[in-house]
Amino acid sequence: MRYLIVFALLLGCLPAQAKEISGVQVQETVRTPAGRELRLNGAGIRAKFVFDIYIAALYLGKQTAAAEEVLTDPGPKRVVMHFLHKHVAAEKLVAAWNEGFAANNSTETLDSLKADIAAFNGFFTDVNRGDRVILDFDPTKGTSVTIAGQKKGTIANREFYPALLKIWLGDKPVTEKLKKQLLGRENHT
Repeated sequence: MRYLIVFALLLGCLPAQAKEISGVQVQETVRTPAGRELRLNGAGIRAKFVFDIYIAALYLGKQTAAAEEVLTDPGPKRVVMHFLHKHVAAEKLVAAWNEGFAANNSTETLDSLKADIAAFNGFFTDVNRGDRVILDFDPTKGTSVTIAGQKKGTIANREFYPALLKIWLGDKPVTEKLKKQLLGRENHT
């Protein structure tokens, strides 16, 4: 009996395991390039028509179900996109980014971020099944983009990341279901 209690206590001390979505391991915690630990807030699949395009995972310093809290929190954040579709052309990605920015940000915001959005779009190349896009926000450096393990660049403007997050968490998100999943309000099924 004593061994069972010790085993149960040790089991509780193990690190959080990865969550599996569509055969992909989604980590419960990640470390930023600056060494800060972030926790999985939520994850889900971006589907278009009958195709699963990517798994999105949102990592925060403090979990929350409130989109406005995520958008206004000045701390580090990460979005990981794990691509499921066999091939997505850079042009399709850029068109989707531009559509999402336009649907969820004011004309004034878009005008002020025009050069940043163009630079961000310029980071993107074709992606294939298994590729990961990592979008990190560091309050001291800005938004960094890593694609398939290669750092593509950084947008220094701190106003850029909230505008980017609105693509998933804004008033007109890419899908309401994915928004709820990223905010931890709905589990992936």
